[in-house]
Amino acid sequence: MSDSSRDTAEGAGWGATELGAYKRLMPPKVEKISWLNPKTLWAARNGVLASWFGDPTGRTRSRWVAQRAAAGAPADKVIRRDDPDRFSFLVIGDTGEGDEPQYAVVPGFLEVGQDTRFTVLASDVIYPVGSADDYGTKFFRPYQDYQAPIYAIPGNHDWYEDLGAFMRVFCGDAPALEPEAAPRPLSKAWMRSLLWHRPRKGEGQHLAEARALRSASAQQAVQPGPYWAIDAGPVRIIGIDTGLLGTIDAEQGAWLREVSKDPRPKILITGQPLYVDGEHHPCAIDGGGTVDEIVRDPAHRYVAAIGGDIHNYQRYPVQVDGRTIQYVVSGGGGAFMHATHTIPRVDIANVTEKEFRCYPLRGDSLAFYSGLYGRRLRLRRFFSLTEAEATAVVAERLDIRPGRAPAADARITWRTRLVAGLLGTGRRPDRAKRFRLPVRKIYTSLFSPSSATYSPPFFKCFLRLDVTPETVRLRCYAATGNRAQEVVPPVEDEVTIPLL
Repeated sequence: MSDSSRDTAEGAGWGATELGAYKRLMPPKVEKISWLNPKTLWAARNGVLASWFGDPTGRTRSRWVAQRAAAGAPADKVIRRDDPDRFSFLVIGDTGEGDEPQYAVVPGFLEVGQDTRFTVLASDVIYPVGSADDYGTKFFRPYQDYQAPIYAIPGNHDWYEDLGAFMRVFCGDAPALEPEAAPRPLSKAWMRSLLWHRPRKGEGQHLAEARALRSASAQQAVQPGPYWAIDAGPVRIIGIDTGLLGTIDAEQGAWLREVSKDPRPKILITGQPLYVDGEHHPCAIDGGGTVDEIVRDPAHRYVAAIGGDIHNYQRYPVQVDGRTIQYVVSGGGGAFMHATHTIPRVDIANVTEKEFRCYPLRGDSLAFYSGLYGRRLRLRRFFSLTEAEATAVVAERLDIRPGRAPAADARITWRTRLVAGLLGTGRRPDRAKRFRLPVRKIYTSLFSPSSATYSPPFFKCFLRLDVTPETVRLRCYAATGNRAQEVVPPVEDEVTIPLL
């Protein structure tokens, strides 16, 4: 087993000299997505429009579900597989930017996934707007050598073109929806329709050519819609679609309550996590109730809830009525890295820093971003922190024992403290209340979405779950883009979840 970031700085990918082989998998020309590019932001405007003028996602989703039912999809939306009582599967989230960080995950993903039965892709299959023309380089090409089915739940970016391309790829080449009647003039819906982003004419003409990259019979899967359940061996895996704004419609909520009554132990896969960045987001259901209320009901036997959308790894083992539910964030499959150093000291639902896990470690996250903005602002000598300096200053600010001990000669100076503060590094909750500066909010909403980088370490990750009748063993594997972590992907976190 190779060193992880909790063992050594080299295990985190710092100082590596040999680049991984992932570049050989990439197309000759790669489009670089910038989230500060006005053209990109304008194309991805539908989320903002939905928050201003009303969210049409629930209605559109219901129309897709009705269309699939009319085409013969099972009414209960359950995929019944023939997996044995002991099997393994992968979970990978927020993959589809189509650049170096996405492809850097692929060699380790293929190595670890050789004997797995299937993969679940959790949230944001395709950036920036889920276009059909992007599936070739951002889905079919990177995963062409994975010899098992891939199921998916959409993220908000897949909804920016009303989910049309997602449905074509994952749901039996579903035809486009019939146009709806024009909304009443001057209504909110009318205003929204004037500005709504829609697919270009002729979108997806090369989709058949792209499909040929994953055309083997062992790779095929058709799912009944954007949300579904999979009966696999002794467990039921339930995937829900949280749409543009992170909620689910009443129809999907009723279905979720019904499929949760099955007596099998369950794992939830959701487009947005229920616990993230030290906060609880229970996910509202239209008409009342929340997804987390369903997960916490002991009669439903949920043992884990895994969400994408946030581009890193986090785990919160929450005690609920004498049992533990593992709430996991797994969105590190390829998109730009969301910082972990902005996460304040964790103290929520009886989960403290002792139980909380994240990847990248906060110190590595701060070192990564300090170097990035040192280059971007041409202030490398001031901004750039070594991994040892970043680890030490994070431990001081949060008053925690770091996941990896800093070097003995790591110094905390006024400069390291200032850089840590400017880059939104978290604090202890009592100090955060005393100093009500909006730095973290500004950092995470403005700086982080522009922070793609194209040289290792990338700090990407994916999950492997090994299922038996008694337990589920969940492991988070790292992908840095360096050869050492590509040959033997390090395990960054591991937990065994009892099913009995």
